[in-house]
Amino acid sequence: MLRLPEKYKKEVIPAMKEKFGYTNDMAIPKITKVVVNTGFGRLVSGKTSDEQKKISEAIANDLSLIVGQRVLLTQAKKAISSFKIRKGQTIGAAVTLRGKRMYDFIERLIHIALPRSRDFQGIDPKSIDKNGNLTIGIKEHIVFPEILPEKTKFIFSFEVTIVTNAKKREESLELFKLLGFPIK
Repeated sequence: MLRLPEKYKKEVIPAMKEKFGYTNDMAIPKITKVVVNTGFGRLVSGKTSDEQKKISEAIANDLSLIVGQRVLLTQAKKAISSFKIRKGQTIGAAVTLRGKRMYDFIERLIHIALPRSRDFQGIDPKSIDKNGNLTIGIKEHIVFPEILPEKTKFIFSFEVTIVTNAKKREESLELFKLLGFPIK
């Protein structure tokens, strides 16, 4: 099985040139970055500051294990009383992956995590926006092999956005299919 960067060079570039009539290799769309983020405002709202800190640290550690990089904890920009959120309170975590870590994460997502997730039937083509970016929601973070379900205190969901430099939605859909994404 080819790794993602080699597969892109050997299979995707010639196929995209043939289908869309590109003359230059640099004009062919490629994946530029992967953004992984989660919000845990619901888990921390109404808890004491010590409990909030424990929850946010546990989620940040699990997310760091999944992506292989330290995550950035995000704070609330303003207070919203109906959600029991105060300004400056930690309500989420985000990380941006590029380069080798990005490709490693995408391979684990395609080949391990998505097939292990419950009731998975393939990625809906509607998940690709008009700019050619694919957004996938992972309902349980324990589908990744780095996480041991026995030691996990909180099961949380997160969102993976795979950003491409494609000009059209059709180009990115073809790119994802050629890279081996399980698209319906």
